[in-house]
Amino acid sequence: MAALLAGLPLALGTGFGSELRRPLGIAMVGGLLLSQALTLYTTPVIYIFFDNLSQRFAHKSKKRRTESAEEAAPA
Repeated sequence: MAALLAGLPLALGTGFGSELRRPLGIAMVGGLLLSQALTLYTTPVIYIFFDNLSQRFAHKSKKRRTESAEEAAPA
């Protein structure tokens, strides 16, 4: 947030030489906003994906163990 707010004067500033500093400020503010939004949305999605994947592997592993135990048991 501090870096974003520090870039606002560059992006919004007027005066002598502002035409040279404005693209830097816009790139800073836009990049920080985009990266923050992507991080806030993609991180939970990735955690949920890996949690579902681990549950799926645990279920398959448990199923294999029970099948192999049933095959090994005498009839």
